[in-house]
Amino acid sequence: MYLPFDEIDFDARLWIYQTDRVLTADEAGTLNEMLKSVLNGWEAHGKALTASGKLFFNRFVVIAVDESKERPSGCSIDTSVGWLKEIGLKMNISFFDRSPAWLDESGTVHTIPLAEVKQAIKNGVIKDNTTVFDNLVQTKAQWMNRWKIPASNSWMKKYLNEAKVNNEEE
Repeated sequence: MYLPFDEIDFDARLWIYQTDRVLTADEAGTLNEMLKSVLNGWEAHGKALTASGKLFFNRFVVIAVDESKERPSGCSIDTSVGWLKEIGLKMNISFFDRSPAWLDESGTVHTIPLAEVKQAIKNGVIKDNTTVFDNLVQTKAQWMNRWKIPASNSWMKKYLNEAKVNNEEE
């Protein structure tokens, strides 16, 4: 059973998939309608899942399941991955590139290849207060509180601290 994203429980488990390019307004509308359709019939072992899905920033697909009503099975999770692969083929997009770091600069999403993060920090492109997306959050509540965080509170903290030490030594 599909629910609008703002109605899904705060403890709902979620998965975040990012697109390899910005979607147009038409593509975003199409994608949101496709999500509603497939999530409305999503099941685990023949039992309906209470689920939601929504596109944010025309880049991030967030899928959520209220596990208090029915838990998704491995097969149902695999099914959702299959939908995204199928939708991606139809729309010429990929949801499975995990290689970039995701940054929010004044409401605009930017990516930096992971291999270039250290240099971006050294060059001042990424600072302590740069907003980064943590696409590994696992619940809607975490998504609301920790999806967008300062780089200093993310996995980048180690590299930011190294850059500070190196700058002090110079």
